[in-house]
Parts: sequence; structure tokens; C-alpha cells
Amino acid sequence: MTQLTGTLPGTLPLLAGVPLLLGALCAALRTQRMLRHIISFTTLAAILCYGLLLVAVTSDGTVLAHQVGLWDYGVAIPFVVDAFSALMLSFVAVLGIASVLFAAATHEARARFYHPFVLFLFGGISGALMTGDIFNLFVFIEVMLLPSYGLMAMMGAKLGAHGARIFVTVNLMASTLLLSGVGLVYATAGTVNLAQLQGAASEDPAVAVAAGVVLSAIAIKAAVVPAHGWLTRTYPMTSPAVTALFSGVHTKVALYAIYRIYSVVFDGDSRFLWVLLGIAALTMVIGVLGALGETTGRSILVFHMISHVGYIMIGVGLFTLFGLTAAIFYLLHHMIVKASLFLSVGALEETYGTSELQRLGGMMRREPFVAAVFMIGALSLVGLPPFSGFVAKFTLIGATIDAGHLWLAVVAVVVSVLSMAAMMLIWTRVFMGPEPEGLEERALTYQTAIHGKRYLRVEAQAEEPSLDIGPPTRATMRVLSGERPVRVAPKLILPAALLAAVTLSLGLGAEVLFDVAGTAAENLLNLEGYVDAVEGA
Repeated sequence: MTQLTGTLPGTLPLLAGVPLLLGALCAALRTQRMLRHIISFTTLAAILCYGLLLVAVTSDGTVLAHQVGLWDYGVAIPFVVDAFSALMLSFVAVLGIASVLFAAATHEARARFYHPFVLFLFGGISGALMTGDIFNLFVFIEVMLLPSYGLMAMMGAKLGAHGARIFVTVNLMASTLLLSGVGLVYATAGTVNLAQLQGAASEDPAVAVAAGVVLSAIAIKAAVVPAHGWLTRTYPMTSPAVTALFSGVHTKVALYAIYRIYSVVFDGDSRFLWVLLGIAALTMVIGVLGALGETTGRSILVFHMISHVGYIMIGVGLFTLFGLTAAIFYLLHHMIVKASLFLSVGALEETYGTSELQRLGGMMRREPFVAAVFMIGALSLVGLPPFSGFVAKFTLIGATIDAGHLWLAVVAVVVSVLSMAAMMLIWTRVFMGPEPEGLEERALTYQTAIHGKRYLRVEAQAEEPSLDIGPPTRATMRVLSGERPVRVAPKLILPAALLAAVTLSLGLGAEVLFDVAGTAAENLLNLEGYVDAVEGA
């Protein structure tokens, strides 16, 4: 392990650089569709393996750091990995693999630029999770956003460009605010290196204001109330695969950045914690109330995302060892569970052409396996044993009580009950409700329209060359001809089932993850190891 500790830091930049290079290679492969698949899956699997290795190395509190650029400390670009960032890298990779598997099943991954965009996205994610510099955090967030714009526009084309316009506009505005905040931090503190900024905001009000601008911009990207409206108007407007991928990427990386910056720059200053707790409570309540008023499966789940962003914000608002540990566990659990639910609903949407509750029904009889996978995700989301959501929610509520915030614990419990009610909306109408008249005919019409369009060979100069994905399979032809009833294909529900298995395993083996989350929390509370690693890199 000592030898690994000495060798691994020099390889950290590869986590950001290799996906970017391989993404460019995939973009250059115009016709080698299978090779693009192989490169993408292999890269994501390698990120997962590397992330798990980093978790093993940092689980004892070790912090790895490397300075890029052969410049002196404070000028060079620092890459830093501790238990928190290592866990995030691993879970994001799991999510990426599941989302790409779903995209491959729906044939979206056959589009020429799908895999390049995904790899560019993961290059930006890796950099954002590892950087020890606020300016380079801005840079890597932009690296994340550029391919996201492409995915949003490309995969949301069938639902119109309205969602893509909002996504681009809001994120450009937030990025402008973020860059302004970074400039203010440099102007007031004379550096943007996180290690050199340790405690600067708690000592200098000017730095606190500047860092507050940075946190405000990141909070917009995290969809914290009241800056949450963009999320509900964009994520339902793209494909299920992209929605699932984005659900565990953009808001979660932003939440990670909030934790990191408040820990280092504010040094956990207790004077501002009441603001964070108030925002967390408001986000929880507004998110779940919005979910109760929606009429489509994906919209309900998107509002749930906002509500659970509030739960995750509780940890940084408490800023205790117990609270941070529980919130980090909750963050990781939510990434997996929410993606599983999006992919479960997405499998129905890709098969029956809609996720509107009133146009679906009888799925318990028609799709028992989909119902089982959705039920696992729903039970975990609301926090019932033996799933990971029970451990996450129980410990987080316990942490609020332990910190003396009984009112917040009550809010969290009430919101959890309302979350169950929102999940029951989907369950009772889509799975237990009566099958609506004409469901099979509408599904067959949708399949014929979609596959009829997809399986037309489009010339390279056509408007949508990404639709050139080859002839239909024999099974698809049997469905389109009416010889076989419309059913969710096993390959469509497999990614959601894999994530559901992960949440079950996290629940049964919660102690292991909780221990590593505890180490991550200790690193946020005690910055000595982080600062020493960066200074000595």
C-alpha cells in the first residue's frame, strides 16, 4: 500500500486526460460503431476500477495530491484525492456504465457523437472531483457542460428544443456568476488554491462575500431552492438515458463542490450554518410538494431529485462528524437509486411511448419484472429496510436530532412520508391501476413510428446521420408486425435492475460504505491532511 501511495498521485491527471483523448478518438471514428462502444465501456470500467483502488488507498484517511505543470506550489494545478472524491469517482462510474448500457439498448448510443460526448463529460467530472483549485473547478465544470449541451440537444430533439435552451441559458448564467466569484476570491485572498484558502472566509469578511458568490453559482447548478426551476423544465425534455446520467452527475458534482468549498474556505464556520439548514428544509419541502402535483413518471422523479438535494444539504448545514458521514452516505445512495428509478420509468417510456400516469396502467401484470425493479428503487428512496435508503435516511435524521435540530428532523420525516405518497402515485396508477383501453395499440403505433424512423438508412449528408443504425432485429420485426405483444425488452430493464441490486447490497453491507463515508467526513472536518498533501506534492 505504501508503494501505491507513492505511485498513484502521478497518475491522477490521467483520470481527466484519458477520457478526453479517447472521446476525441471516438469522434473521429465515423463508421466504426462497435469500436466506439468498446472504447466507451472500457473507459468507464477503467474509471470504476481506478476509483475503487483510490477508495481502498484513501479509506484510512490518506490524501493523494499531485501538482501538474512543473510550477511551484500555489501556481501549479493541484489534483487532490481523498476518500470523498474517490467514492464520488467510483459511484459516478457505476452510474455512467448503467446509463450507457440503457442508451445502447435504445440505440441512442449508436449516434456518432453519443460516446464522444459521454467521455468528454467524464473527463470533466473527474477533473472537477479532483481539482484543488477553484478556478480549475470552473474550467472542469465547463468541460462537463459543453458535451452536456450536445447530449441535451441531440437526445432531446424528439421533444423539442425548449428544454435544451433553458439548460444552456441557466448554466451559462451560473457559469458567468461562478467565474465572477472566482475573480473576487482571487482579488480578496490573492489565490484560488484551496489549500492556501484554508479558513480564509472565516477570517476575512471580503473573502467570505467572494466565496459566497462562488457557492451561490454552484447552488444554482445543484438545483437548490429557489434556483431549482430549470431542472424540472429540462430533465424531462431529454431521453431517459440522458436524464438518468445527468441525475447523478451535474447536481451531485455541484453538491460535492459545496461540501468541499465550505469545508476548506469557510473551515465549517458555524455562523452561516443556519442559512444552509434553512435552504435545506425549504428545498426538501418544495421539491416533494412539486412531485405530488405532477402527472408523468419522470416529472415526479425530477421533483424528487430537488427534494433529496435538500436532504443532502443537511450534512453541510450540520457540519458535524455524524451529520457529514450520514449525508455523504445519502449522496452516494441517492445517485444509484434515482438513476435506477429513472431507468425503470424510462424502460416503460421507451416501450409504450409515454410516462403519463393516466396513459399507463396494468404494468404489474404486463411487466412484473419492471414492477419489481421499480419497487426496490421506490422503497429505497423513501427509506425502508433493508435498502440503502433506510440507512441513509435513518442516520441523517439521527444526526439532526443529535445536533439539537429537532425541527429539521420533523421536516425530514414529514417529507419522507410525502415522498412515499408521491411514489404511490406512480405505483397505484402505472403498476396497480387498470390497463387503459387501447394501450397495446398505442404502444404498437409508437414502436412502428420510432423504429420505422430509426431503421431507415440515412445517407451521410442527411439532416440526421446519427439515425443510420442498421436493420431491425427479428424480434423487433415481430413486434412491429403485431405477431408478438409489446413488452419491455430485457435489455431495457437490465441497467435499472443492476442499480437496484447495488442499492440492496449497499443496504445489507452498509457498514463498509458508512466507515469510508466516515473517513471522508473526518477529512472535511480536519483539513491538516488535505493541506499537507497539497503542500508536499
